[in-house]
Amino acid sequence: MSAQLFVVATPIGHLDDMTFRAIDILKSVSVVAAEDTRQSAQLFKHYNISTPLTACHDHNESNKIDQLLQKMLNGESVALISDAGTPLISDPGFKLVRAAQEHGIRVIPVPGACAAIAALSAVGLPSDRFSFEGFLPSKASQRISQLEKLKDETQTLIFYEAPHRILACIQDMVQVFGEDRPVGFAREITKTFETIKKMTLKQLVTLIENDHNQQKGEIVVVVGGASAEKDMEQDKLDELLKRLLQDLSVKAASQLAADLTGIKKKVAYQRALELTQHDQ
Repeated sequence: MSAQLFVVATPIGHLDDMTFRAIDILKSVSVVAAEDTRQSAQLFKHYNISTPLTACHDHNESNKIDQLLQKMLNGESVALISDAGTPLISDPGFKLVRAAQEHGIRVIPVPGACAAIAALSAVGLPSDRFSFEGFLPSKASQRISQLEKLKDETQTLIFYEAPHRILACIQDMVQVFGEDRPVGFAREITKTFETIKKMTLKQLVTLIENDHNQQKGEIVVVVGGASAEKDMEQDKLDELLKRLLQDLSVKAASQLAADLTGIKKKVAYQRALELTQHDQ
């Protein structure tokens, strides 16, 4: 059988979230590329996995690729894991996966825990459309600039954030998104001090300021999307757009609707497209 690269999800806290398939694969491959071998060694000890570990993290991934590729080209299968959760999701591994594909090596996902999806499933915000944004920039000016680009997005937004920056991050979200924007706060998912709450951004700032424990651990922030309308009912916007679309292109109609109502042109354009497609 040809060598394969397995991308294996591991628990994000509770060790019982490890799948039987993941354990079998980690025991069967020739080597496991791990983000932190010391962290992974604890998992291996718990499940009596004796497969050799080799470090593959942000600082050495480029140099480690040739070594791991050579093993696979020689017929040895390799598994890739991160410290917790699904590899490549704000974790290293992309370069290795890409290199394996380029050399004709089959890449096989072994699904399991993912903090972003776990948080989304439990905070009670819309999950039909969402965008994973990972970590925001650490510098305040760059963080605010990135949030400004996202403030009019209507899908749910998912962020990871470091505990020492969480308060400043939420304060910046209040500044850009507004204090009444709904937010889900998921901390230490599956661990002893798991916290999952839904509130407004203003309420979350108060919670974090008054309880320093909320500034500890692994944190996922799930922000509700922007309202799809501004200062007018959706049906009124639809009525206006439908009338304008009788004589104008989608682009022209949405621009005029934005000028007349104050709604964001991007929002008006998206709705005009939806109305046009619905009528076809």
